[in-house]
Amino acid sequence: MKKIGFLSFGHWTPSPQSQTRTASDALLQAIDLAVAAEALGADGAYFRVHHFARQLGSPFPLLAAVGAKTSRIEIGTAVIDMRYENPLYMAEDAGAADIIAGGRLQLGISRGSPEQVIDGWRHFGYQPPEGGTEADMARRHAEVLLDVLRGEGFAQPNPRPMFPNPPGLLRIEPHSEGLRDRIWWGASSNATATWAAKLGMNLQSSTLKDDESGLPFHVQQADQIRVFREAWKAAGHAREPRVSVSRSIFALVDDRDRAYFGHGSPDEDKIGFIDEKTRAIFGRSYAAAPDVLIKQLANDEAIAEADTLLLTVPNQLGVDYNAHVIEAIMTHIAPALGWR
Repeated sequence: MKKIGFLSFGHWTPSPQSQTRTASDALLQAIDLAVAAEALGADGAYFRVHHFARQLGSPFPLLAAVGAKTSRIEIGTAVIDMRYENPLYMAEDAGAADIIAGGRLQLGISRGSPEQVIDGWRHFGYQPPEGGTEADMARRHAEVLLDVLRGEGFAQPNPRPMFPNPPGLLRIEPHSEGLRDRIWWGASSNATATWAAKLGMNLQSSTLKDDESGLPFHVQQADQIRVFREAWKAAGHAREPRVSVSRSIFALVDDRDRAYFGHGSPDEDKIGFIDEKTRAIFGRSYAAAPDVLIKQLANDEAIAEADTLLLTVPNQLGVDYNAHVIEAIMTHIAPALGWR
């Protein structure tokens, strides 16, 4: 059994070929797709966050709106770039969104990916510590967030407050019980997966990772998951961790699918550089008739290792088509592979 959700980057462009031409379209369609996915029996609605881009840049209003419009589906991010975040303000926003959703928030965070602008986090008022890197800054922001989400008081109360205080030190409010256990780290390397496990964060592994062995992407990703679980066990955490992987998967069941994705050429892993020093491997996409797709996915070691699968959706093709993509996987693929 696997949890199956969708992951939207929320792209919009004023092109006549796009069904998502404005920020309003992207946000409102994201809500509608989450509602549709819940009705189809999917388990999660996840959103990617990019700044300075025609994508979803401010996740918490969207997460709160999805939480208010749905009742069962998990609501999450994959991922929020922690270089840009004030962790205390973030804890307030996350707590409020989680309470609105009734405790369904699954918050994926990370050190971020290549940006649209140079050092965009500087425009948000942040800079790395002296002698540190932007990755160090992101991890420090994450550690502060995890600490305040425990719900323990740390701030000295004003002796003459405007409103009466509870006794003792004050904490960030609103506090949402259990949210600390629903924080995920988007790890591109085995080392950061180990770091996340030690801190008690769940693992999100996307469609790319650092190329650390030269093996196929899904094999490296499966190894990363095993390294994460070993580190989790060694850390002695009381609960079981969760692990998600992301994939672009399209079951070709009608003429629309074949027109969009049935190009006939086999897809393969690709090698590139996410920065001038880091060689990365990008996982293949899957697009085939259901019987072929079932055989291909059965050989994906990382999907087998994970408990959660996030389907990356082409949101600019519109809500109806993306609901169809999700339904095709839920109906034709998931039962045959034992995911349902």
